[in-house]
Amino acid sequence: MNDAVNPVCTICNRDLRDDEWGRTACRICQDRGVEALRALPALYDQLGDLLEPGSGRGGGRVSGTRGAPLPCSLHVLDMRARGGLVTVLADWEAAVRDELDYEAAGFRGGLRQTLTGVVTFLVANTPWIYSSFTGAADLHREIRALHTHTQRLVTGEQAERRVTVRCACGQPMRVTLATPGRRCTHCGVQYGHAEVLQLPLADRAAA
Repeated sequence: MNDAVNPVCTICNRDLRDDEWGRTACRICQDRGVEALRALPALYDQLGDLLEPGSGRGGGRVSGTRGAPLPCSLHVLDMRARGGLVTVLADWEAAVRDELDYEAAGFRGGLRQTLTGVVTFLVANTPWIYSSFTGAADLHREIRALHTHTQRLVTGEQAERRVTVRCACGQPMRVTLATPGRRCTHCGVQYGHAEVLQLPLADRAAA
């Protein structure tokens, strides 16, 4: 009887397919990461449109009365400014370059030009990142979080609601409707997307 445990993706905890053994993450997560990365420059530009005086999500213009509130959220400014989305991704590029023993990225220009360069570099290196990079799981989650947050700022959607469910062993777990799956950190049981959403809600005290 073979008691060996199949290796799992460090991001979604799915069992890796035979041709994925030895990888840090599965190719499904890799494809999702690439898709989110490629969307960020356009979303960044759309955030810039929200900073235009009088711009609004409804397509109208706000009258320029004295003392009128800013037509944009401070969250939009935070995401577009130095220290925001571009800086976060550039720091990850630096970490990838360091592990690959590459030279540091050269000066690319302003924030928008830097974003283009960072995204181009990360997308080009995703096969290695998702197969070998030690920080692949954290980088992937950061990319998806940046994409989700930026997209919600652009569309004006509310943040996705999180709920706390209870594993069969009693351990509480925080999930959203988009959670692809979750492994209980207490007992190690792996739940798929549909399974984790069918778990009972945890008591408020446990949450």
